[in-house]
Amino acid sequence: MPTPPRQLHLNAFLMSTGHHEASWRLPESDPLASTRIGHYQNLARTAERGKLDSIFFADSPVLFGEVGRRPAGKLEPTVLLTAIAGATQKIGLIATASTTYNEPFNLARRFASVDWVSGGRAGWNVVTTAGPDAARNFGVADQPAHAVRYERAAEFIDVAQKLWDSWEDDAVLADKAAGVWGDSTRIRAIEHEGKHFRVRGPLNVPRSPQGHPLIVQAGSSENGKKLAAHYAEAVFTAHQTLADAQAFYADLKARTVAAGRDRDSIKILPGIVPVIGSTEAEALRLERELDELIKPEYAREQLAKTLRLAPEDLPLDRQLPADLPSEDDIEGAKSRYTLIVELARREQLTVRQLIGRLGGGRGHRTFSGTPEQVADAIQDWFDAGAADGFNIMPPVLPSGLEVFVDQVVPILQRRGLFRTEYTASTLRGHYGLDRPVNRFAGAPARELTSIGSGF
Repeated sequence: MPTPPRQLHLNAFLMSTGHHEASWRLPESDPLASTRIGHYQNLARTAERGKLDSIFFADSPVLFGEVGRRPAGKLEPTVLLTAIAGATQKIGLIATASTTYNEPFNLARRFASVDWVSGGRAGWNVVTTAGPDAARNFGVADQPAHAVRYERAAEFIDVAQKLWDSWEDDAVLADKAAGVWGDSTRIRAIEHEGKHFRVRGPLNVPRSPQGHPLIVQAGSSENGKKLAAHYAEAVFTAHQTLADAQAFYADLKARTVAAGRDRDSIKILPGIVPVIGSTEAEALRLERELDELIKPEYAREQLAKTLRLAPEDLPLDRQLPADLPSEDDIEGAKSRYTLIVELARREQLTVRQLIGRLGGGRGHRTFSGTPEQVADAIQDWFDAGAADGFNIMPPVLPSGLEVFVDQVVPILQRRGLFRTEYTASTLRGHYGLDRPVNRFAGAPARELTSIGSGF
């Protein structure tokens, strides 16, 4: 039987008024949208109308950046997803949560709950959270070392998955006649004892519709790729060039196979910021208008923090200093640091020009053009072995998502590259992934302590 043609996976990365940092200043934008649930429910319905696989919310346990620069307040994303779940029917719902500043039991329970509330549409974007500011919100003087954060993350995911498996699928009997609600022999303690966590279990939520919520990961450092190869089922990544995207794609697929998994069990989704106009000239004009609204003093301060420099070390009309910290000296966001420096060096950008390039997507690829040109850009990378799909990052919301859904998606559908209807009801189904087998099904409790992380 012939193999069905490969199709794109598309996720909508939603951020208040849009990914461009000046989007909130446009006349049509609502600068208070970030705390208005109706705004996000409408965006989710738009993405669902386009048959997108999922929507995604980034998050960090810290007030990020200068509040004068762009809308800074964020609702807690798993709470937000429960409100969106009731306003949608099919689209996947992915939220970010940190393994550095949470505990496995709490997050396992939270994402299992979202999976139940949404009927099997939950996904967890696993992050290790860089930066000392977040650490200080939790009584820690500084962030743990990069390697330690990823070591903890691997064990954290392992514990969460054990907790999701602590109930067998048929543990709930609900037998009214016999007066037996559940079978205690099918619910067991996990008795996890590791370097970072001691968790007895079981979870106090039955095994959810997906078995395990989808695991997403976004780090592209060596430790990030190692974590992804073992655990991730979707990877959000940032690349500026086709060659870099192809190299990352090939490397991570090979690592996934080496970890004992099928190469198709991980979907790689680079970010793209599509600035769409009816003509190429109109799209470029829209991009220019947004860039002209950037306040360089705020943007330079954030760039300086990323590069571990003082703002006065970055004159706006000069290129980056020759003497910058090496990646080995960076303990947080290593891959994004490298991407920004390489972009500036490769294109010989001044600080002002670099700020403009980062204003739309913080290092993700920005592409300006007609709907046909945007579809071509997506297909080119997809066909060239650089992506399984894309993390769509509209520069302005809601208009940027609406034009993508109404004008770009139909082109991809006509080319046979994207679904015209949902064929599954769960997030795993949208990504073509199987429901995980319960690792503990039928095993006596005394065997449970022998299962390790494999990381």
